[in-house]
Amino acid sequence: MRRQKRDRLERAHHNGYQAGLMGRSKEMCPYNNANAKSEWLGGWREAMTDRSMGLFK
Repeated sequence: MRRQKRDRLERAHHNGYQAGLMGRSKEMCPYNNANAKSEWLGGWREAMTDRSMGLFK
């Protein structure tokens, strides 16, 4: 049985998290869709929190 592709919103969250870990600005969000943009920003905020706690450099 084939594996299903990851959900688009899950992917947006993951991409936002990766962008946050790399220190990118939240203005660099590539999404125009409100739901995807919200997920991306949520991932970005989560990454920034993790960075500020010292989990990543």
